[in-house]
Amino acid sequence: MASDGNMANVNGRDTSSSAATLNGEPVVKRPRESPSRENLLRVPKEPKNKVTVVLGAQWGDEGKGKVVDLLAMDADIVCRCQGGNNAGHTVVVDSVEYDFHLLPSGVLNKKAVSFIGNGVVVHLPGLFGEAEKNLQKGKVFNFHQAVDGIQEQQRQQQEGKNLGTTKKGIGPAYSSKAARNGLRVCDLIADFNVFKDKFRMLAEHFQTMYPNLNVDIDGELEQLKIDAERLRPLVTDGVYFMHEALNGPSKKILVEGANAALLDIDFGTYPFVTSSNCTVGGVCTGLGVPPSYVGRVYGVVKAYTTRVGVGAFPTEQDNEIGDLLQSRGREFGVTTGRRRRCGWLDLILVRYAHMVNGFSAIALTKLDILDTLTEIKVGVAYTIDGEPLPSFPANMDVLMRVSVEYKTLPGWRCSTEAARSFEELPAKAQDYIRFIEDFLEVPVKWVGVGKSRESMIKLY
Repeated sequence: MASDGNMANVNGRDTSSSAATLNGEPVVKRPRESPSRENLLRVPKEPKNKVTVVLGAQWGDEGKGKVVDLLAMDADIVCRCQGGNNAGHTVVVDSVEYDFHLLPSGVLNKKAVSFIGNGVVVHLPGLFGEAEKNLQKGKVFNFHQAVDGIQEQQRQQQEGKNLGTTKKGIGPAYSSKAARNGLRVCDLIADFNVFKDKFRMLAEHFQTMYPNLNVDIDGELEQLKIDAERLRPLVTDGVYFMHEALNGPSKKILVEGANAALLDIDFGTYPFVTSSNCTVGGVCTGLGVPPSYVGRVYGVVKAYTTRVGVGAFPTEQDNEIGDLLQSRGREFGVTTGRRRRCGWLDLILVRYAHMVNGFSAIALTKLDILDTLTEIKVGVAYTIDGEPLPSFPANMDVLMRVSVEYKTLPGWRCSTEAARSFEELPAKAQDYIRFIEDFLEVPVKWVGVGKSRESMIKLY
């Protein structure tokens, strides 16, 4: 019974003359609660700031640095979230060419903070060689680079092939991370005596695995002690740094992806891939950013396709077309200097990258390289043994055997380099762009027709 002698009826109204029961027990009216601050706090919060992400949509070398450079001009923070100095980005500002390998391309914006997240592996001599100021949480040692070279030689001897590694120590460094015997910058800047013991154990581990590996352990430790003092004031806790940036006052936060979707360790053309997640998921794991804080994701697509090293390449043109694309596009790797393999644009591949990353829009680069062609082919479907493939194959043996169905589009046979708006582009170049949009069902936001900032045409 209620304390005041009243009962509650089935409609929830108080009455002293009737009573409702449930299993023989009186039903007592529950007092209506007034809104409180405690209840209001349970409402999900919308993120104050979100990160904008720029990712490669092919096999790398798409021109991500140029897109990042454009967006970084207004950014407050520019981040790297994965990879190492195996990535190479080129930016041209005022006719001066800058090459970046570890630092975000946005470092050219003096007002922006350049942040290197926990997902990046860093070779400190390479980093200090690029710039004096950096923030970091991952570590590559000289013996990682030596091991990378030895592993590549062993693959060549044992299987007659290699993976096309850049020999920058990226794979061995990520292997150390996965084996949980790797060292991080937080180890380096803590008790150096403890770090020394861990370092010796790691170096000796690799020497046991590779007897021909020569490591000057004492020499490296001497240099690392100096590096630790240089690095100490530049290190912060990345999770708290990003949390404050995302939930504090309004900020523009840009994330620069390294490598590209088809080089992703999980979703790329395995095993001819890099050792990190180059897709949008790497932003969350490499910076400590919750998925709900990921905003627009821009995919960078070269107007044709290139690839460095070995591995399947369905639209490759090992002929005069490939030679023309290579020479006009100056297709040599920024990191390795190796000649890039060239071929027609493969939209099956780019559509697959979109499935994984969910691109908000596309930045189409190097359209001007196609200016001299009479006709341009675009890969639109794969077949194998005469049967259509419904999806991009995960099995590389299958990808090596596919035949490509092409759509042939007319070339525009004139220069696009002076164009600064979509309307100034030749009509057939406009048709090429619209065909890509229609196939991918993703809008093209920028079109590149040259090397400078000014040559990136913004469509909307």
